[in-house]
Amino acid sequence: MMFGKDKALNLRVDTLIGKASRIDGDLVFEGGLHLDGRVAGNVRGEGAAAATLSVSEQGRIEGSVNVANVVLNGTVNGDIHAAARVVLGPKARVEGSVHYGQIEMALGAEIRGKLVPVGAGGAPRLVEDENAVTGRYTVTEAVG
Repeated sequence: MMFGKDKALNLRVDTLIGKASRIDGDLVFEGGLHLDGRVAGNVRGEGAAAATLSVSEQGRIEGSVNVANVVLNGTVNGDIHAAARVVLGPKARVEGSVHYGQIEMALGAEIRGKLVPVGAGGAPRLVEDENAVTGRYTVTEAVG
């Protein structure tokens, strides 16, 4: 979990993009990337180890994200593809669909798009739930 309760998600930072920085164009990285600034383009993680992207409250991405693990507390205007895990903090805002292996959302997180669970190899996983909805998701209360 994002708040120190789960050690399974490695938040190693190999690259830091500061809040005064802006990247115009696509960004490809390996390892861990922490974003406090802005990216106007797509963000993709690659390499042998599972890549992790963390985006602070000030961070913003105008494009799609394709990274194994995503920890978001900022804004993404585009689809997120995270084959392993997505953790959405209380200030997270997503304008697009979220494709995920596992997902965790804190109180206050917002998604304006579809939630799409993926299985092995990144293929969509069928969830048979006749009550499932698509559209805007906002976590408004914690389940006890």
